[in-house]
Amino acid sequence: MQNYSANPVEMISSFWRNKRLIMQLSKREVLGRYRGSTLGLSWSFFNPILMLVIYTFVFSVVFKARWGVSADESKTDFAIILFVGLLIHGLFAECINRAPALITSNVSYVKKVVFPLEVLSWVTFMSALFHAAISLCVLLLAQIIINHSVPWTALLLPFVMLPLFLGIMGMSWLFASLGVYLRDIGQITVMFTTVMLFMSAVFFPITALPEKYQFWIRINPLAYIIEQSRNVLIFGQVPDFMTWGIMLIFGAIMAWCGFAWFQKTRKGFADVL
Repeated sequence: MQNYSANPVEMISSFWRNKRLIMQLSKREVLGRYRGSTLGLSWSFFNPILMLVIYTFVFSVVFKARWGVSADESKTDFAIILFVGLLIHGLFAECINRAPALITSNVSYVKKVVFPLEVLSWVTFMSALFHAAISLCVLLLAQIIINHSVPWTALLLPFVMLPLFLGIMGMSWLFASLGVYLRDIGQITVMFTTVMLFMSAVFFPITALPEKYQFWIRINPLAYIIEQSRNVLIFGQVPDFMTWGIMLIFGAIMAWCGFAWFQKTRKGFADVL
């Protein structure tokens, strides 16, 4: 039986070695989502616009919600700040919720000894990242129209998001493997991502919580990424690089642990399926 390396170097080498395959499958994944529709890929642009308009109306007009960043905060400011949190959580949730079915829905790949199953998590991530990038473009366009500027710190967003990218990949590999042996894991991930939606400061600033609860939200890595993303995208603040470095190490460990688990357990996929 073939042995699969769980070395962290193999995690990077596998991506580089199969980068062309990953790009081809990711392209097929993105195009397949809108295959047969009249507007095609245009929906990936119109959907976030529609959602941004709805958020603005519901939270600013109906609930009259305010973030409390300044006395002259406009109705649309809250919607833009909220949209950042929903964008990042959406990327996280799509990858995590799809992970348990990655192997079970691609049984034909499991039977092929030469197919690198670990790339399926990359394909899901790249597809989700594409749609997140479109939503980000809508967000930046809204900022330009409403506030007439985008802070230069927005260029730091990829660095801020890097720990999250690593964490997502680690969890994706973990849940993809568990989904083969424990079919209920798909229900668990849906509940998990829903809890994270409300426990990651998506709908409120962390400072709005009583001080005794703020610590528990701040140690949530997703809440940290959302808060720092808002700082660089909207408030023009440079992230805390020391905390970012800790998060990066934590994300890298998660990625390697998830990859190692996947490599150690993939030998039994064909027997179970």
